[in-house]
Order: sequence, then structure tokens, then C-alpha cells
Amino acid sequence: MRSAQRPGHEAVQEVDVVIVGCGPVGALAANLLGARGVRTLVVERSTGPHRQPRVFSCDDEALRIYQQAGLLDQIVGDLHQPSRVDYVNHAGRVFATVDLAEVDFGYGHAPLHFFDQPSVEQALRGGLRRFDHVELALGVELVTLRQDDDAVHLVVRDVVTQRYRPVRARYVLGCDGARSTTRTAVKIPLSGASYPQAWLAVTGDVTGDAVRVGHTTFVCDWRRPAFVSPGARGGYRMEFMLRPGEIEADLLQPESLARLVEPYVDPARFTVTRALVSTFHHRTARQWRRGRVFLAGDAAHQMPPLLGQSLCSGLRDAANLTWKLSLVLSGAADPAVLDTYEVERRPHTVAMARASVRMARLFLPGSRRAAWLRDVALRAAQTVSRVRRYVRHFEFKPEPAYQQGLLAGGRRDGAVGTMFPQPRVGTRGSATPHLLDAALGAGFAVLGRPGAVPTGDLRRHRLPVRFVAVHPAGTPVAALPAPPGSERPAP
Repeated sequence: MRSAQRPGHEAVQEVDVVIVGCGPVGALAANLLGARGVRTLVVERSTGPHRQPRVFSCDDEALRIYQQAGLLDQIVGDLHQPSRVDYVNHAGRVFATVDLAEVDFGYGHAPLHFFDQPSVEQALRGGLRRFDHVELALGVELVTLRQDDDAVHLVVRDVVTQRYRPVRARYVLGCDGARSTTRTAVKIPLSGASYPQAWLAVTGDVTGDAVRVGHTTFVCDWRRPAFVSPGARGGYRMEFMLRPGEIEADLLQPESLARLVEPYVDPARFTVTRALVSTFHHRTARQWRRGRVFLAGDAAHQMPPLLGQSLCSGLRDAANLTWKLSLVLSGAADPAVLDTYEVERRPHTVAMARASVRMARLFLPGSRRAAWLRDVALRAAQTVSRVRRYVRHFEFKPEPAYQQGLLAGGRRDGAVGTMFPQPRVGTRGSATPHLLDAALGAGFAVLGRPGAVPTGDLRRHRLPVRFVAVHPAGTPVAALPAPPGSERPAP
């Protein structure tokens, strides 16, 4: 074994932000920082792209974040958009349905999509090539980390050459997964209950007439809970919960896989491309920040997969934190604004995790009697129109709202603290409607009718704010320049 060379007189690399981990969350964060001109180093221990499709679904909020990063077109082409989700019992009888075709939360995209993780990661990493000030260092791992009042001092190591190099950053963002080296380095423990559950995910290619269940379905059989659905790129995805005592190697044998998939696809015309056993948990880091080091994604929180929100929650983390970092680094905001990251994100993440646990308990019963009681109760409850609408329209998904933070309020206090809707709007000089975020561009914007924009007060703020006059019919007719001295990278 080649001996590792400790850092000697190597020049210290100076950057604004180091991101540890280049999975989807780390890669997205790097794109968002890159778009705002932040000097960023991304270190990723793997020498090549991740090949396993561990995560599978994303929502309308996630697509809006990809849109914000300028990568929506590179991602949406391969997505599968389901029209409904059925929940069936062991006999295949439907006891609940989410009619996604009737759901529009107002954020500009459909509420659910399925994707191929390697393809999305390729698009996200490809997006980094747009920025000369962003470096992706593959095959490089974090070794040590210490911080003082002014900076974080890191030592990273090339896993092939075993050479070390020192790095100095203003901030560090740990996006390195459930076993986060960053979280360990700053001694942040995990807390909360853990419900480890192993699932076998099978992805493959199938011809259309070989599909036996043609739409997204949760099979809520107490003997073998499963999830099956057409997937991205014309593929098919199935997930099966492991029973106690089952051995991964046995389940991965071709004859075992064929028995598992047979109720849903013809195994003779189904080509397995990937089969992987993953274990899911419900745990949260005690805190998401220590000094100049932040945690995001699975490094900060892990949740069951029933609502498909694990990755989406990490993407929300990146979107929340990166614009604040860019403003602080540019001097446009006080560093205290960074304290609002966890204040704003933790309550929604906890609510999403709890909703996922409730879904698991409701739809994955452990006995025949529990399943029968669930079926009877849900069928009876859905005879009430309001309850039926609550289920069919996906209203049990926690709404994104900030009850504390920079813009606190949430639903109880009206619109303040909730996500702004994103309709399609017409713009001057274009006959084609645009999604609102694309029409407004990056940065803060204040919308109002012509002549009614309160420019007098807002122009005294240091934050970069643009003023957009909106015709009563909804068409932006003019965009005023930003206040003097506020031409900085903005969220």
C-alpha cells in the first residue's frame, strides 16, 4: 500500500464554500451557488458517477428548484408523470386513490414525477461545467476539519494517490449522506426514533404488453408490502419490503426476482437493470449547523420513503441555504441570516417525516386483522366527501410554510411565510407565456399594479430588489431597475 503524504508546504486552496458530497443535493447546491458567483469546491469520494437509483420520485417543488438552477430542460425529458396512485389490499382491491390529474398546488409543475437517479445526477454534474469558479473534485475525501471565527480549515485526500491538500473556506456544507463524515467531524449526534426497514428496489426495462399493473400502485399486503410503477425512460420500478430473516443474496437470485415481479410484469420480458437492497430510517441531526459548518439532505435528516420526500427535503435545504450564503458572502446580508436556515427548514422536514411514518403505519399493517380494519375504516371514511377529497387531492402532504424565520407566518396568518404561486404569465415582447419565476428572473422582486409599487421605502434596503409592474390581467408590463448599489448575486 502506498503511504499517504501528509500536507507539507502545499499552497492552501482558498474558496468561499466547500461542499462535501456530490449526490443530488450536493450537486444542486453547487449549481445554485455557481449561478450566484460563489467560489465553490465540491469534494466527492467516489471516482465516478453514482450508478444506483436509490431515490426515485420528486415533486413540483423539486422541479421548481431545478428550474431555479437553470437545469429544468435537462431533467424533465426523461421523467414519468403518473396520473394517479392506487392503494390496494392483498387481493388487489383499491381502498384509496390519489387522483394526481386533479391536483395542482400552484407551483408550476405536476405534483409527482418519477426519475432515473443516475440521469439526474449526470445533468446536475454537467451543469457545473457552466461555472469556471466551481470545481468538482472526484475521488477526494474529507479527512479533517477545524474552524475558527473567520474560516473553516480542511484537509482533503485523493483516494487514488493518497496525497493530501489543505483547503480554507468561509463555509462548509455537508451533503455526504446518512453516514456523513462532515456531521461526525463537527460532533453533531443524530436524535429521534429510528425504524430501520430494508427494501429491495428492482428497476428494469419492459415492453408495454408485458406490464400487468400499468399505473402507480402501493400494494398494502401485510405479507409483502410493495410499490410498483412505470418509471423514467420507459422503465419499470418495483420495491418490496423484506420479511424478517430474509437474506439479501437469496432475494437477488434470478429465480427469486422472477417470483417477486411476476404479479406486476411478465418476468420473461422484463430485463433487470438494477436490484439493490436499501435500509430506511427516521432520524434527524440534533442541530443542522455548528459554527460555519451546515448539514443538508440525509446528513441532516432521514425519513421513510412512503411519501417520496427524502430527496425533495434535501433539495429544499439546498435552495433555502444557498441564496443566504451568497448574500452573506457578498456582504449584502448580515451573517445572522444564516441562523434562519434550520429555523425555517426543520419544522417542515419534521412534519414530512411524521407524515411518512403515519403513512407507513396506515398502509403497511403487520397482520391480516390490522389490514382488514384499515380497509373497512378507510372505505367508511371516504363516504364523507371532505375526507374523500382530502385523500384524492393529496391534501395530507404537509404544505411548505415558514412559521418562524425571515418571513414567518404560515397559513394561519395568511400568505406570509408560504410559497409564492408560479402561474404562466405573458410578458412584454413575447407571444409565449412563461412560468413566473422565468419571467421575473433571479433575485428578489416586488409585484404591484402600475403606479402602485411602494418604491420609496424599498429602495432604502440593501438587498437587491427589482420592481415589476403587473397589469390587472396578470401580464408584467415593466420591470424597473434594482436599487443603486444592490447589483449583487441574488436568490
